[in-house]
Amino acid sequence: MSDSSTRDDVIAATEHWLTRAVIGLNLCPFAKSVHVKKQIRYVVSEARGVDDLVVELTDELRLLRDTDPEVIDTTLFITPHAFPNFADYNDALFFAERLLDQLGLAGELQIASFHPDYQFEGSAPDDIDNYTNRAPYPTFHLIREASIDRAVAAFPDASDIYERNIETLRRLGHDGFKAWMDKR
Repeated sequence: MSDSSTRDDVIAATEHWLTRAVIGLNLCPFAKSVHVKKQIRYVVSEARGVDDLVVELTDELRLLRDTDPEVIDTTLFITPHAFPNFADYNDALFFAERLLDQLGLAGELQIASFHPDYQFEGSAPDDIDNYTNRAPYPTFHLIREASIDRAVAAFPDASDIYERNIETLRRLGHDGFKAWMDKR
């Protein structure tokens, strides 16, 4: 994030990604419902490194745990000032996962990972497959396990989502994905 970008700009870019890529391409069939019901909390972190992340993420994980799911079902914890390098982001994700365990929240909450340079192990940096997890900013998606369980029960072919997403992105290709995302 540049110094001239504001919190509102970060949220707007993230919402655009969510509505166009995640919901618009149906990369996550569970996202539309919580988006429509306005149950997604967008947090723009001031973290500049892992130590800051742990402090802020602790507060957010506890807030999500303690809030009625009808009010906040999931949180997109966006870190525009930290982890521009994907390897550094992965290191931070390791600490975030450990934090879940330390707070006794493993099994209740989980973290999904999104980054502008997301790269699956074994893939090339420019593989279109990576775009399933590419967001405008490094983002830690805090998710309730109970919500995942309900969504999977309602979507019996949940295990096929990953393969379907790869197929969708390969069909679009880089140019098609960019054109899709450029629409406002």
